[in-house]
Amino acid sequence: MIQAEEFVEAARRLGFKRYTGVPCSFLTPFINYVINADNLEYISSSNEGDALATAAGAAIGGERSVVMMQNSGLGNAVSPITSLAWVFRIPVLIISTHRGAPGVKDEPQHELMGQITSKLFDTMQILWEPFPDETALIEPALQRALNHMQKENRPYGFIMHKGTVAKHPLKKDSVPRITNRTTQRKHFASKSDKGLTRGSVLQHIIDLSPESETVIIATTGYTGRELFALSDRANHLYMVGSMGCASSLGLGLALARPDLQVVIVDGDGAALMRMGNFATIGTYGGPNLIHLLLDNEAHDSTGAQATVSGNVQFADIASACGYAVAYDGDELSLIDELLSTEKVTGPRFGHLKIKTGTMENLPRPDIKPPEVLRRLMQHIGTSF
Repeated sequence: MIQAEEFVEAARRLGFKRYTGVPCSFLTPFINYVINADNLEYISSSNEGDALATAAGAAIGGERSVVMMQNSGLGNAVSPITSLAWVFRIPVLIISTHRGAPGVKDEPQHELMGQITSKLFDTMQILWEPFPDETALIEPALQRALNHMQKENRPYGFIMHKGTVAKHPLKKDSVPRITNRTTQRKHFASKSDKGLTRGSVLQHIIDLSPESETVIIATTGYTGRELFALSDRANHLYMVGSMGCASSLGLGLALARPDLQVVIVDGDGAALMRMGNFATIGTYGGPNLIHLLLDNEAHDSTGAQATVSGNVQFADIASACGYAVAYDGDELSLIDELLSTEKVTGPRFGHLKIKTGTMENLPRPDIKPPEVLRRLMQHIGTSF
């Protein structure tokens, strides 16, 4: 058995200062120690996939990151592991507990995942090893992890067994308190009945976003493809796969780089898929995070099948989750005000209605995802 301090401080010496995760009783000592410690950060995510994407965003911003989860929730992280971290080659350290390990009595819901946890890591091509359970094993294990992450730009996994880490008491508030935050709420109504196109909105964002000061993260599907077609700039990141994770990735980047304005261009289908991240952004996000949701009430790139977003008041949800600004409407001036709003204490949100459809002969990015990411990181001056 080890002390939480021994692992976390050894990891800190190697540059790991950002932690994200969803709790497991095996992980409680770690979580408590990180929350108690000065100059370490823990983000309590709503699910394991968002935790992985937030850690990936922080890594892009130059902060080595650890994501912690129970293996029963590992399935929630499969999409961002395989279509975000793997595709873009983003190294994060994954600590997964091993509930339901063969030969260990546990609850019935852990039985199958307990049997396949290591196989799942293998299938996702994540090199892993057992979590170190002796003090002398910690630094060599961490060094192996870091060496692999730096050489391959891939995640590395530790699988933790029950009773590995001694108890550690929580001494600080677990999460920031934002209950006194007042949300700026405003509706922007257009006098035209023609409706906005995605392309016109994206062009307006480009025009208002200085390349040197802004990062634009475009959600998967037509949004990223249209942004590329309109202007392929070094400050752009075009998400592929990992649907719904643009906002959690953007949160990690915005926290790591408060000097940059991070603009997340989301979609209604994606936002519905990962709505829990609204609460995480509202709690942890700063005023440099701008979350713009383009809503055409459809999964446009897969055939325009309807979403349920026509029945959802996203700006009310953002307000209830603690965003400092929550605008909605169908007028382009919403973007002007959203991007220029100053003197706020938290993240900004805009819900903009647009039409379905896309430009003719819409291209796909001709630059590969890892190249897009390396270009962005070079542009903002970070490295893994």
